[in-house]
Amino acid sequence: MEYLEFELPIKELEDQLQKCKIIGEESEVDVTETCTNIEKKLVATQKEIYKNLTPWQRVQLSRHPDRPYVLDYIRAICGESFLELHGDRSFKDDKAMIGGLGKIGDQSFMFIGQQKGFNTKTRQYRNFGMANPEGYRKALRLMKSAEKFGIPVVTLIDTPGAFPGLEAEERGQGEAIARNILEMTRLKVPIITVIVGEGASGGALGIGVGDVVLMLENTWYSVISPESCSSILWRSWEFKEQAAEALKLTAIDMKKQKLVDDIIKEPLGGAHRDRAKTFLAVSNAIEKSYGDLKNLSPKELVAKRMDKYCNMGVFKD
Repeated sequence: MEYLEFELPIKELEDQLQKCKIIGEESEVDVTETCTNIEKKLVATQKEIYKNLTPWQRVQLSRHPDRPYVLDYIRAICGESFLELHGDRSFKDDKAMIGGLGKIGDQSFMFIGQQKGFNTKTRQYRNFGMANPEGYRKALRLMKSAEKFGIPVVTLIDTPGAFPGLEAEERGQGEAIARNILEMTRLKVPIITVIVGEGASGGALGIGVGDVVLMLENTWYSVISPESCSSILWRSWEFKEQAAEALKLTAIDMKKQKLVDDIIKEPLGGAHRDRAKTFLAVSNAIEKSYGDLKNLSPKELVAKRMDKYCNMGVFKD
């Protein structure tokens, strides 16, 4: 288990607990009471740290190297039923954007999401979760296929942004994202969006238009990353903590502004601390959201979706 800087007091107590247990196993000394005291202190410290997280600390948790990625969620939720589909039928198969058919119970869904990779080799292979235009075009192709066969769409967002390279711009990155936003607003099947990690900029919005938009507790969703915001405003990354605070990018802030519909609770310490519990929570949230949407006609779905997004940012005195 890797620890972030603000988690070091937890690491210290967990190390103490481990050493205490080893002493008990290797000697005849009764360390039960000492271990119990350390465990109580550990639980209290965890609660104290995680209930007072700053926006920047939540950003750090969303990037935790042990945190589950999109394919982890899909495989855990769908099991052997997931069938990955490839290619945009125009340029190539973007490995940063994955998609395919899978089942939750007896219901089929079209799953689409960004995959980051879990080590240096796979991160390069997945381009760090930054999709090119062909990734967004693949996503749109799969959404259109789902619409054709009446299959609901689930999008899982975890990206630091769309790929900003020259070749991506040459192939129409902005147009591809804009086309997806347009087509998703009028897609005639339910769309459920879950932010499972980073939700940055147009890269997230390209698959982020949903009838129901959910955020895991320790994720963020913003037009720009705190580091990029800091570098623009202060010409330095040193002010990323202030930028994170000002951007109001946490799940709590987004729910308060009515930009997302609900927050999925994570286990104490983050999604990586209890993966099975996190996967179950996400699966249940998807099923519940689909249950609320499945009886709406295509016309009602599109009308409600359009109203939802048209009302964002509207304030009354």
